Amino acid sequence: QEKKIFTVQGPYPVIRSLLRARGWVERKLPGAGRAGSWLEQHHGSQGKQLQEEEEGSDGGSAEQEEASRLVRDQVPYFIWTNRLSAVDCRLLRQDQVVNHYAQVGAFTTKEGLCLNLRNLPWFDQADPDTFFPRCYRLGAADERQAFIEDFRLTAARSLLKVALERTEQPPKSSEGPGEHLLYPMTSTGAPGPPLTPQLVEEALQICGQHLSSLGHQDIDKDPPSPRTDWDRFLRDYYCVVHEGARLVLSGAQREQCQALLQRLAGRLPQLGMEGDCNIWILKPGAKSRGRGIVCTARLEEVLQLAGCCVAPLVRVGEWVVQKYVERPLLIFGTKFDIRQWFLVTDWNPLTIWFYRESYLRFCSRLFSLRRLDPARHLCNVSIQKQCRQARGRPPQLPPDQIWSCRQLQAYLAQVGQAGTWHQVMVPGMKAAVVGALRSAQDLVGSRKGSFELYGADFVFGEDCQPWLLEINASPTMAPSSAVTSRLCASVQRDTLRVVIDRRDDPDCSTGAFELIYKE
Repeated sequence: QEKKIFTVQGPYPVIRSLLRARGWVERKLPGAGRAGSWLEQHHGSQGKQLQEEEEGSDGGSAEQEEASRLVRDQVPYFIWTNRLSAVDCRLLRQDQVVNHYAQVGAFTTKEGLCLNLRNLPWFDQADPDTFFPRCYRLGAADERQAFIEDFRLTAARSLLKVALERTEQPPKSSEGPGEHLLYPMTSTGAPGPPLTPQLVEEALQICGQHLSSLGHQDIDKDPPSPRTDWDRFLRDYYCVVHEGARLVLSGAQREQCQALLQRLAGRLPQLGMEGDCNIWILKPGAKSRGRGIVCTARLEEVLQLAGCCVAPLVRVGEWVVQKYVERPLLIFGTKFDIRQWFLVTDWNPLTIWFYRESYLRFCSRLFSLRRLDPARHLCNVSIQKQCRQARGRPPQLPPDQIWSCRQLQAYLAQVGQAGTWHQVMVPGMKAAVVGALRSAQDLVGSRKGSFELYGADFVFGEDCQPWLLEINASPTMAPSSAVTSRLCASVQRDTLRVVIDRRDDPDCSTGAFELIYKE
């Protein structure tokens, strides 16, 4: 009569234990034994401890088993699964609560987020270029061409940056922890042969034309100068940036470079984070956990890896290419990202809850743009498990490569940035989450009574501004460390507080969840 019957599908022992502690009875799925699925049996001690506490408080599992047997033919009013396809949405009643929405691929797939964030200015005054690295779907011919043009323009800007840096300070012969690659050398370590002085002049002309087009100053002007031989330009660019070829830069050109880059910075929010090596990250559109991701700094490699040059276009649709954040915030010379949870309890009106706790995932090797291997650049736990930690890794970093956001705050305080987390990082992440959801709001299948927990992944620039990488549906709740064991249990507990307890008591505690947006 109280409609306290639930079903759990997937590795969620914490949810099962917390619901039983509230007096709910489980309607078990066919084939589920006393301990649940095989995944749950191998899920660690996180759920076992809660289950033992709960069994000791209400008379043990025998009573639960008997209660489950009695409701095996009853309707479950709370359904928690690891994917929406486990539920036949056509048969759902209005009073059934489910932990998924339909059509969320509009922002939880790489292609969906890439496509729909471009529409954000129609819904909000926010500019996605301020929090989402520019991204292209290589399966769409127009976007593939737009990427090629972006790569070329980025190469021209990078050439100007490198030219300035090499005239302002001597090349570095070695790379210490956390240093960025400003002066790539050839395999012998010696500077390459000098290139024609015209290369800088050509880059200045390209960037000047781009600046004019950004300001719409190219209308009714003189016809453009002869078209750039991009194949030759990129070959020379690679020689400078990746092989250490010398550049000749006059005093006048130096002043032009400085002025032009300063003006471009006012038009291009990503000019700082894009660095000067023109590195891009290629991602399979439908895979997760870092599988198939490749970093590269050469246009032809991107096109070949995505199949544009050697395979039918049918394969190309699987890939997106995104500008790599070359100037990330590092901790002890090591790259990290943050998994940030948020909860949606309604799409009409859009209602978003932001979790105050999050965790960092470190790479296993020191950051370097000389080497683009996953151990230095991909923070996914599943990727880093396959990488051996290098000798000389800073001892201050955790052996399990996980920190809580509170540990990050303590570190920031130690380096003189005590207020950065609350004043810069968190507000930026909140704005990015709201922007991403607003851009996809009209595409999601809104259903009253449903809710969904998501995990957003962010990396931070040197200025501590967050850059949204992706949003995950069904974020993992499997603990990979002491930090995630505690936090994953907490976010599940607080999710139930928001979606169950608040229905009976609107003033109840929502734990670490904070309501950040409601239309």
